[in-house]
Amino acid sequence: MAGNGLPSLGRVKLTDLVPSEGVPSDSYKLSVSTLSQPFAQYSAAIIQFPASDGALLRSGLDSAHLYFQQKAAYPPEELIHTNDSREWCKTSGYYADPQLWQETYDYRPGLTPTDPINGMEFPPGGLPDIISLLGKAARDVLDAISYYLNLHSSPFTEILDNVPLRSREISSSVLSVCCHARPSFPGAQHNNLTTPDDGQLIMVPDHEHQVDKSLISVVKSDKAGFHVRDFQGRWILLDGDLGPQEAVVYPGLALYQATAGYVNPALHRTETNNMSGNMYGKCSLVFKLMPKSMTSLSCSEMRAAGHGVEAQFQLPIPVDDFMQRSHPTDQLFNRNTFPSFSYPLAHEGSMKPLMRRRKNNTRCKPLPPSKRLRLEAQRVLKERVQEIADKKGIKLRFCNLKECENHIHALDSPCANIRMEIGWPHGVPFVHPHDLPNKAKIGFLEAYEPGWTATHDMDLSLTEPAQTSQQYCN
Repeated sequence: MAGNGLPSLGRVKLTDLVPSEGVPSDSYKLSVSTLSQPFAQYSAAIIQFPASDGALLRSGLDSAHLYFQQKAAYPPEELIHTNDSREWCKTSGYYADPQLWQETYDYRPGLTPTDPINGMEFPPGGLPDIISLLGKAARDVLDAISYYLNLHSSPFTEILDNVPLRSREISSSVLSVCCHARPSFPGAQHNNLTTPDDGQLIMVPDHEHQVDKSLISVVKSDKAGFHVRDFQGRWILLDGDLGPQEAVVYPGLALYQATAGYVNPALHRTETNNMSGNMYGKCSLVFKLMPKSMTSLSCSEMRAAGHGVEAQFQLPIPVDDFMQRSHPTDQLFNRNTFPSFSYPLAHEGSMKPLMRRRKNNTRCKPLPPSKRLRLEAQRVLKERVQEIADKKGIKLRFCNLKECENHIHALDSPCANIRMEIGWPHGVPFVHPHDLPNKAKIGFLEAYEPGWTATHDMDLSLTEPAQTSQQYCN
């Protein structure tokens, strides 16, 4: 099944996605907006590296050609891939999957040796430099997504590997050097749709749709053939006209879970037919930015930013359990009907995201200014309360609006007790500013939210009333 070509897709220069101190520059805002649009439609985008980095990627692919070309036609039985999800963070070195006509060399810092194996076999060259390059790119893209979702800066630092790794640490993230359809490797040649599979991918029954379990993945191939599925169910060829310094970046299931479903993972496949006359097959460099195995995926940052979190995302999930679970894509979502997160286009430099879940393709009426003002004030109040509680090690329970109205004047209410415990200023609403006049709300926001102005209220992009009217327990 051939995919449709993509005639024009905005390129994002990686140098423009590097965050800096202070007010974001216009180029950063524009780059985040450009990145968000293909993410909304295809769950994938194209990033551009500097020319010198493009030379490094080209060198890495050339080295992959030579490495796989010297491999034996029939690998030893112990190197046949078993797709054991329990080993998702331990894959290292060479293995093969004849059923998919695919070979892979996993480079995992802290585990994979960089010296020649047994003094005889040399691994692909330049892997430490390439994983450093692609890892930095993946983290910059993740920070750009966080900025667009209005999250705190670097919200996923706690679940990512240390940079650099500490003594005896093993990287959770991995760089996979892949070779599809090498003529000298006697794989199942009737399979012409494959993609890198190292225990971090999901196979659906028809073996076409695949989803990485990563936070962010970056792939650079020597030949076109990387397809993604859009929201209309069409397969789009994404790398048909990539330059030597360009690569494809896309989110995975871990980011979908950590953002409460607001960022959809990419459904993708790699086409390897039309390879006649090619002596090397199709080689790819695939970097997967993975969460650490001993951490958990939670949506606390999304709640702190005022986003609605559905019941299925309420409880934190240990990363190791998440990686070992099966996530069938037909149960996860259906790209034709799934109520997806939609990134808006930039309007007059405003980069605040539109957090609106489409339900049955109906559009909600815009919130009145007073309602939007109350919700924005509520979000900022929650952030300030949470910051104080975190510093003092206090576990909070945010009551919902109805509860708060019932016991706001009670002496033994949860709000009153926590107010006293954290030393919250008297007279300032604790979580819900329903008893605060609009002028007082504006004054509060101008005092506690740097850069906020009264005219900003008209540009607020917030969640639907049904989502924001509920508060959840931390």
